[in-house]
Amino acid sequence: MFFFDNNNIQVFEPCSVEHAYLAILKEDLDSAEKVFASIDSPRAKWGTTLISILKSYLTRYPTYFEIRNFFEIDLDFLIKNEKYHYAELLLGSVELIKDYNSEIYKYCARAMYNNAFYNAALEYMEKSKKFFYNDPELHFMFAKYYYKFNNYENAKYYAEECLKILPDYFPAAQLLKALHEKSPFDEK
Repeated sequence: MFFFDNNNIQVFEPCSVEHAYLAILKEDLDSAEKVFASIDSPRAKWGTTLISILKSYLTRYPTYFEIRNFFEIDLDFLIKNEKYHYAELLLGSVELIKDYNSEIYKYCARAMYNNAFYNAALEYMEKSKKFFYNDPELHFMFAKYYYKFNNYENAKYYAEECLKILPDYFPAAQLLKALHEKSPFDEK
């Protein structure tokens, strides 16, 4: 865990962002809120919004960049630290804050996928596709998902869609190459 060094010694300053996140892990949201409020940084401003979400009332709407830079990281952080009730609250806020950054569905999908919540990942990818069909990263996420579950036809389709949008998307090209080696596809 990033709060401690290899000898399990605390390596952060009091009244720091790290201090606030440790308070979240200890389920001391009031302390976390006070720490975030005492810091003037984009991360701390997002932190005050995060705390209000975790307390089930939104006191401040996040900015586009706060959502882009921190939402997925914090969702991943909560899941990895088994704070599932907080992760559920954060996911529950998506419909309230999607108007500030509608790519939020993709961020949810990536966090869910990376934590092996594959059904939820697919659900969020489908929601994201309604807003940003021409997002090459989203198509690559679909391709990876279908590849993982041996649905090579759909994996190929989405890898090709990704490359139509961004022909130099290297990970999609590599996945398509692997698909051709794994399964014989008809060339069009």
